[in-house]
Order: sequence, then structure tokens, then C-alpha cells
Amino acid sequence: MSYFVYLIVSNLKKNKKISYVGYTNDLKKRISLHNLGKGAKFTRGKKWKLVYYRKYDSRSLAMKNEYVLKKDYKLRNQILKKK
Repeated sequence: MSYFVYLIVSNLKKNKKISYVGYTNDLKKRISLHNLGKGAKFTRGKKWKLVYYRKYDSRSLAMKNEYVLKKDYKLRNQILKKK
């Protein structure tokens, strides 16, 4: 089974963006849940756009890389600047 680490972004106010990192085995369904307000508590009530994802062959590898991306704000900002 494949797993994905993803980065989604939502606009708050004038050019201020917030981002969220997660992992899943069904990327389309997970993004849809975030936008329906049924995702993580942090993501409720906002419109999210997928800006980055990466596929992994194991859950443990996806979880490790999710943790790295969650903690590494410089890497997150580099990804966001490319988009």
C-alpha cells in the first residue's frame, strides 16, 4: 500500500497563509475531508489547497518524513515559494 505526505495551504488575510502537513493512504479523500471540515481539528473551517505531496511505500517511512516536514519550517517555506 502507498502512503503520501502532503502539505496544504489556506489563505487567512492579506497574503498571510497557514500550512498543514499530514500523511494518508488516500490523498484525494483526505483533502476532501479537510475541506468539508471533517479533517484534523486545526484544519476545520478553512478552504485548503494541496501544494505538495510525496509518495512512500511504507507507513513508517511516510510518518518519519511527515514529522521532518512538520518540524522543518525552512523546508516548508521553500516548498511554498516554489508554488
